[in-house]
Amino acid sequence: MTQEYNVAVAGATGAVGSEIIQILEQRNFPIDNLYLLASSKSKGKKLEFKNKEIIVEDLAEFDFSKAQIGLFSPGGKISAKYAPKAANAGCIVIDNTSHFRMQKNIPLIVPEVNSDALEEFFQNEERTNIIANPNCSTIQMVVALKPLHEQSIINRVVVSTYQAVSGAGKTGMDELFNQTQNVYANKELKKEKFTKQIAFNAIPHIGAFLENGNTEEEQKMIDETKKILDEEIKVSATCVRTAVFIGHSEAINIEFDSPLDAKEAHNLLSKSDGISVIDHRKDEGYVTPVEIAGEDKVYISRIRNDDSIDNGLSLWVVSDNLRKGAALNAVQIAETIIKDYDQYIQ
Repeated sequence: MTQEYNVAVAGATGAVGSEIIQILEQRNFPIDNLYLLASSKSKGKKLEFKNKEIIVEDLAEFDFSKAQIGLFSPGGKISAKYAPKAANAGCIVIDNTSHFRMQKNIPLIVPEVNSDALEEFFQNEERTNIIANPNCSTIQMVVALKPLHEQSIINRVVVSTYQAVSGAGKTGMDELFNQTQNVYANKELKKEKFTKQIAFNAIPHIGAFLENGNTEEEQKMIDETKKILDEEIKVSATCVRTAVFIGHSEAINIEFDSPLDAKEAHNLLSKSDGISVIDHRKDEGYVTPVEIAGEDKVYISRIRNDDSIDNGLSLWVVSDNLRKGAALNAVQIAETIIKDYDQYIQ
């Protein structure tokens, strides 16, 4: 008989929390008791899981000694407060916010890329019991980079992202929907979530600006790629919010320390876990966000050599930011833990 676990989902009523619940059901994660947690405003709300209704509980009142695994996506400030409480109660927390990602004693995990970092984490008797889920744009990029980096060391990456409004949560999706309607109705376009009109537009601004000129999103891609993949990789990122509901796209240019041609890269990527290569040099022979909404893999197209630099390669990478970019990756971390590190679960 398969062992079952008590799982808590914090931020259960949000966009990522809803995806986590769906993915737990779709992947038949072995659950004994599922606790759905949110703010006091959502307390008493009913959500469905495996054809049963589960009543949402107040995160602030929950006793985490009842949960063995916690999947957190309630927002950074809330995770900062409650994730350590859950961890101290013996719950293994997988946190989807940015709060813990760059802390040295907390691993930043993409299972296809660096699941081996969990071994050192669990063997540490003073472990925090908190594991961080990387940024959505970072996840799909490092999944694409990992098999190439193993073949030929990557020296530098230049990436431009085209990120869906769902990365800004339900309010971001609502703003795009309402503004689009109002354009056609010739009504006033209200800006609340984004700094400029998002409908029919692209905004090169995700997160606050930092002193070095990068936005927070761009700095996350730089710092997280180094922590996950290789500290020596140089990364330049430009992150753009676009008028797409679901699915982040990235144009990635890579400079290697030795030759790696497009054909070899195509073969390497095609054989790699979590990747689907769709790369035909003809009309419709590539992937766009519309096709991958609801899909689990990282999709790669437009693989080609960049002759403007030595050992250069360019890729087009697309993935569902709510699934692989957030909820799915968190569940995959939990699956890795119950498979390889079950003895550390209380």
